[in-house]
Formats: sequence, structure tokens, C-alpha cells
Amino acid sequence: MEKKARRVLVAATGINLVSGMLYTWAIVSRVLISEMGWTNRQASLPYTLATIGFVIAMMIFGRIQDTRGPRFTATIGVALVGSGLFLSGLVPEPFFVALGFGVLTGLGIGTLNVSTMPPALKWFPKEKKGMVGGVVVAGVSLSSMVYAPLADWLTRTYGVSTFFIVVGMISFGVSMVLAQFLSNPPGLELSAAQVRPDAGEYGKEFTWQEMVRTPKFWTVWLMFGLSSSAGLMVIGHIVSIASVQAAWEGGFLLVMLLALLNTFGRFAGGSLSDKVGRINLIRGLFVLSALNMLAFSSYVTVPLLALGVAIAGMCYGAAFSVFPAVVSDLYGNQNFGANYGIMFSSWGVGGTIGPMTAAWIYDMTGGFVQAYRVSALLLLTGFVVTFLFAGLKLPESQSLEEGTLMDP
Repeated sequence: MEKKARRVLVAATGINLVSGMLYTWAIVSRVLISEMGWTNRQASLPYTLATIGFVIAMMIFGRIQDTRGPRFTATIGVALVGSGLFLSGLVPEPFFVALGFGVLTGLGIGTLNVSTMPPALKWFPKEKKGMVGGVVVAGVSLSSMVYAPLADWLTRTYGVSTFFIVVGMISFGVSMVLAQFLSNPPGLELSAAQVRPDAGEYGKEFTWQEMVRTPKFWTVWLMFGLSSSAGLMVIGHIVSIASVQAAWEGGFLLVMLLALLNTFGRFAGGSLSDKVGRINLIRGLFVLSALNMLAFSSYVTVPLLALGVAIAGMCYGAAFSVFPAVVSDLYGNQNFGANYGIMFSSWGVGGTIGPMTAAWIYDMTGGFVQAYRVSALLLLTGFVVTFLFAGLKLPESQSLEEGTLMDP
């Protein structure tokens, strides 16, 4: 059993490692603007569509994953990622890149995400959920460390088309093999009304329809979306930010730094939340992220910009690893794929608000200062929501103040 659990964990992390090209979009975007004449908004559209497609796929395929199994949905995800990248490489025009990378690849990455996190969490006990979630999502951030230098070299030397095709070949080949090692553990056939040892804090397994009727769902949904907005804004524009604020064209190195700290945050955040409590960690991340955004316009040298990027990456990664565990803590494991897919829609909202607001402000003002202020306001709003979350009581079973979410 333990051997199978580790195999699923490795396969899930490996798939995320080779399919995490979304976070290298800032490098591709720079080339589209500087060498192919795209506007900032045209270059941001595929990224925004990809985040929306990501969320839609998680909502659709999360439920399918729970019933048909992760191997089936992961295989579909691999096909979508590969076809989107190949289309973008063959016809690198705004419409086809938006359709290929934005829609098809975005849907594929979302399908792979919801095919990897749920089975990995289902194989491990409750006290390890934060750690396991951190390891799985760390694969996505680690991929930026691989793809960032590759993207910079390929786009500069051979062009954007070659980048899309080469990454498509790598992702399709490796992910298709690893997908065959994914599976759900046996013994998840109980009805949603039955209590399991790994059931949520409400004392039962929730379907997504039941989940959205609980008051805590909407507070978690808000927190997830607001916490994502700042990190996704920096991720989507860091190369342009480096050029505008520090007059530096080595922004791809900041992408790698962001990936490194994003990875560290995902490892550390998941494990730390197991010890200090999910909501306590989330509060700290909101405050630190907001302060960083308020100071971001003053980062006008490369070392200062690197510091800001490091903080943004670490906070984003830590938050990203905590929320899957929050969903599992509250609503159980049996329907986790569907539940997490619905919850993840908030990430899509954050992924739309953050990058597109920054792109619009940049096109209007030639800078990102106002975008940082908007981002800080959103993060401080999220901090306030954490207290609303803590104030809501469960309709039955124990209160969260006595459980994993609040205290170690």
C-alpha cells in the first residue's frame, strides 16, 4: 500500500513538473510584444484564457476523476496540452495562440492538475495532507526552473514557434507515460452520508452541491482567489516589470528565482500548515503579500526586485499548497476531485483580475504602480475575510477552532 502511494505521488509530481509551462508565459509574452508586434493586452490574453480554461477543466473533470479515475482524465489532459502547444507552434498568430495555448493547453493543464492532486491526497493520512499537497503542487513551480532558461534560449535563438513545439513534445511524451501510474486508493465507495476515518471536519463526506451550501465554502473561495491575484500578476508580468522598473532585460532569471521560491513556499507551506494551523498561516501570508505589493514600486534595482519576486513567489506557493488541504479538511476525500475543482474557480478569478488589471494599467500609464496598490487592497481584504471564516460555526460536529484549520 505504501509503495503504491509513493508511486502515485511521484507520478503526480512528475506530471505537474512537465506540464507547468503556464508560469513561463512572461518570457514568451516579451517576445510576442518586442519581436512580433503584439500589444500587451494581446500577449496577456492567452495567459488569461489559460487560467480560465484551467478552472473550467477542474470543475468538469474533477467529478469525472472521482468516478472514472485519474488515469482516464490525465490521458485526456495530456492530449489537450499537446494539441494546444502544437497548434500555437504551427500558427503563431494572436487568434490561434489564444485558441491553442489559451483554451486547449489551459484546459489540459487544469485537467492534469485535478488528476494529480486528488489521488495523491487520497492515498495519504490526514496528518500528511499539507505535506503531500505541497509536494504535488511543487512540481508545477519546479517546472519553471526547467522551462524558463529553455524558453529564453529557444525564443531568442529559434523563435516562439519552436518553443511551443519542443515543449509540446516533452510534455506529451513524459506525461502520457506517467499518467498510467495514477489511481485512486480502494475503499472510497461509501455514500456521501457515511462517516469515514478521513471524512471532513463536518463529520461526513460532502458532494460539491452540499459543499457550496455551507457558509464556510464562500469564505474559503474568496480567500483562495484573493491570495492568488498578486502572485499571478507578478508571474504574468515579471519580465516586463524588470524592464520597466530596473531597465534590465534579464527577466527570465527572475522567472527562475520566482519558481525557486514558489517551490520552497509550496513545500514549506503545506508542512507548516500541518503544524501551525491552516488559517493562521493564511493570515500571515495575506499580510506579508500585501506589504510586499505596497513596496513593489520602490524595487528599482535588480537586487530589490529579486527580493520582491522572492517574497511574492514564496507567499503564492505557500498559499497554493494550503487550500487543497483546507478543502479536504472541511469536506472529506471521497468527492475531493469535484469539490476542489469547484473551489479552484476562485483561482481563475484571481488569475483574471491580477494579470489583466496589470496589463490594462500598464497600457494606460506605462507602469505598474497602480496595479500594485490594487493588489495590496485585494490582499488586505482577504486578511479580513479570514476572521469572517473563523467566526462561522459548523452546523454539526466539532468547531474548526478545535481542529486542524486553526491550531497545530
